[in-house]
Amino acid sequence: MSTSSVSPPAAGRRTAWAEGLDELRAAATTEPGRLRVIGAVLALLVVLFGAVTAWQAADRAAAAEDVVEHSQPLTADAASLYRSLADADTTAAAGFLAGGEESRATRDRYAADIRTASALLVKASANSAGSGGAGAQIAKLNGGLPRYTGLVETARANNRQGLPLGGAYLRYAHEQMRTELLPAARALYDAETDRLAGDYATAKAWPWWALAAGVVALGALGWAQRRHYRRTNRVFNRGLLAATAASLVVLGWLVAGHTVARGELTGSYEHGARSLRVLNEARIAALRARGDENLTLVARGAVLTDGRQDFYDAGFRAGMTELVGAGDHGAAAARSRLGAALALADDEAGRRPVRVALTQVRQWQARHAQARAADEGGDYDRALAKVIGAEGSTGESFDRAAAGLERALVHEQAEFRSAADGGRAALRGLPVGAGVLAGLGALGAVLGIGRRLAEYR
Repeated sequence: MSTSSVSPPAAGRRTAWAEGLDELRAAATTEPGRLRVIGAVLALLVVLFGAVTAWQAADRAAAAEDVVEHSQPLTADAASLYRSLADADTTAAAGFLAGGEESRATRDRYAADIRTASALLVKASANSAGSGGAGAQIAKLNGGLPRYTGLVETARANNRQGLPLGGAYLRYAHEQMRTELLPAARALYDAETDRLAGDYATAKAWPWWALAAGVVALGALGWAQRRHYRRTNRVFNRGLLAATAASLVVLGWLVAGHTVARGELTGSYEHGARSLRVLNEARIAALRARGDENLTLVARGAVLTDGRQDFYDAGFRAGMTELVGAGDHGAAAARSRLGAALALADDEAGRRPVRVALTQVRQWQARHAQARAADEGGDYDRALAKVIGAEGSTGESFDRAAAGLERALVHEQAEFRSAADGGRAALRGLPVGAGVLAGLGALGAVLGIGRRLAEYR
């Protein structure tokens, strides 16, 4: 049996790849060859421009969609979760102060707050996938909320029997709310706020790669048409002109659409999201102050600061400073939560409820001073009526201030939604439109060069 072997190529013979490159270089030295290369490059640049534009426009449109439909609503839900928890704690303290006379409305309000907090925790859990920080806070809240409600029920049961141990249970429940649940809710709110800021940054970022690709594609098309004019003395090539027009439309659409979207999104942040954040902070401060005010009467000096002041009354004063500043006028008031909310409101419909809240907080401070004077003078019943009474009480002022803040939040939420909807609408259709126009532009470039090639046949 004989075997055969493949002999190596004879010395001096060249590979097919090398010969192909030589043929390509030779073809490129002729005008038809150069035209084919130019046509391929132009088509590639226009397609690349369209693809990059579609990619970056889709990325920004998705971020704008997330701002409106996901991150901002989740931020609002996190703020509502904090409010529900803080209001439940405040209401529980008010009901405890009323003792056996606790009204059904107070019990229903506490139960509604707990139900709302539980429902918002379920919703937050469903939307926290991939967010380890948010997931940890939600787990802490899910574990701590049943313990808190158990302590409140134990405090109520002891209080109904006239046992002084009820106050200790309520203080312990409040301590758990203050040191565990509310910080976790605040951390969740901060995490959602950071996510909102990230979505804003992505949606507003300039699509530099797409703009650069557009400038390069238009520059190449302009050069090709100038070359065509110098070699043929013809002003227009319809195919190249169509490709240039399509690219100009895409570039103009990209610049105009992104400029409008950026402006609307900036407006939704400046006149909506920022105001919502300040108003939520004001509502949180008001709830903390109200809780401390109620606990002042529950604890009755049992808890002191390092400076030997009543812990809860000191907390109330700090909350008032945060809300309205240290004085009635001046820079401190302007830097306060309500002062900032008033400055950020851009129309009378937004300013009016903030002014109402500001007036009611001032009244709240005055009534609180009267309640403290009565309590320190030994008239506990009068102090109690001044705090939880139906009329002329600090509770009445707090409820009216909270209602004003709620109306302001509703107004600013509508302002945010209107502007943000305009921002995402400006980018709608751009990714698909860019792809279609780029395809037509590439086809025009190929056809335009094809007409020139036909002259050599």
